[in-house]
Amino acid sequence: MKKMIVIMGVLWVSGAAFAKKNCTDEPKSKWMSEADFKKKVEAEGYKIRKFKQPGSCYEIYGTDKNGKSVEIYFNPVDGTIAKSR
Repeated sequence: MKKMIVIMGVLWVSGAAFAKKNCTDEPKSKWMSEADFKKKVEAEGYKIRKFKQPGSCYEIYGTDKNGKSVEIYFNPVDGTIAKSR
């Protein structure tokens, strides 16, 4: 029984890691346009390989100014980083 509880706890925690990110509660009418967002991010030195808009975030896969691979979730209202890997 103890083993089952541990397994359920691990599954619950790992499931939470894959939940949709919540980057803002603002309506889409207040979001930066995708084009303006991409220009801002590229001006900061990121190269966008793939762009997504999951839930309430803008997400990029690409490289930073040092060529390191990144996956970053941004607040679409102001372009600040909400989470990165």
